Parts: sequence; C-alpha cells; structure tokens
Amino acid sequence: MDAPPGPPTRIAVHGPSGSGKTTLAAAVAARLGIGHTELDALYHQPGWTQLPTEEFRTAVAAVVDGPAWVVDGNYRQVRDLVWARAQVIVVIDLPRRRVMTRLLRRSIVRSAVRAELWNGNRESLANLVSTDEQRNVVLWSWRTHHRYHGPVQAEAADVAPHARLVVARDRTSVGALPERLARGRV
Repeated sequence: MDAPPGPPTRIAVHGPSGSGKTTLAAAVAARLGIGHTELDALYHQPGWTQLPTEEFRTAVAAVVDGPAWVVDGNYRQVRDLVWARAQVIVVIDLPRRRVMTRLLRRSIVRSAVRAELWNGNRESLANLVSTDEQRNVVLWSWRTHHRYHGPVQAEAADVAPHARLVVARDRTSVGALPERLARGRV
C-alpha cells in the first residue's frame, strides 16, 4: 500500500508507559488536524474494568477504518488492526532513566491531585508501592521498557512493511515529529 503524497493520515504511536506516547500523539493529531484515540481510554472502563477483547477490537476497528487518525497505545490484541492500516508507525525509544523519571513524577502528581485518566479511573499512591505490575505502572514500565528498544521495532518492520517505521530515541526527535509528519518528511 503506497502512501499518498503529503502528510500521512494514519499514524500509530508506541512506546513504554511514561514515554510520552499520548502527548506526542495528541500533538501530531493537532498539527495534522485529524482525530486522536488513546487506546487506554477505550480499554480501561470504569473501575479499571478491562473491555472484553472482541468489544475492544470492534471499537478499535471503528477508529482505524476511518481515513485519518492518530492512535497511541501498545495493546497486542489490536495491533494487527492498527498496523494493517497505518502509514507510519512511531516507536518512542527513550532511555529507561528518562522514562522512569517522567513516569514517576507524572504518577505522583496524578495521584496527589486525583486526576481522572479515563472513564472515572484515577491513579493512586498505593499503587505506586505495590509489587503487582498490573497495579504499579512504574513497575510495569520498568519490566516492559526493553520491548520498545528492539522487539516492537522488529515486529513492526516485519508485520507492517507497507508502513514507514520511525524510531524516536531522544526528546529532540520526539519534539520534532509533529512538524516532520506535517511536512511529509518521515
């Protein structure tokens, strides 16, 4: 599937928790004037209930069947749907120390101010000291960070050869992506 001339209109953003996926995806969507979907907001229902897989796939399919979108998230159960239509796959591959610092700071602030994330869900300080990686986003990110350094990049290149793979390894390259994408320079 050849990409049309000009800026891409179907972009997937991946990276470890706390790497800035949603921030980047929102900036790209705003710059391109297209919709942004955060997969966490679809998946995490009220009370942190997980949307059943088939319902999640249906919701994501409805998004990616559209002509223009930016999707951020790392859900393997819908990756085939997203990557099949993506023109560009962005993988944020920042150093672990930068991601952990950013994530810890973000999680503490969100917990302290009781910021709503999606569907009434909030982070809690208790989760930050939990040894359960399903509850502790910092622990989850620590244990899964390596995936975005190699395996996800290799999988994207193998499974979605039609899409342009862009790997952002530092804050400067991440910050430049909205403009680069808008100019069709990726």
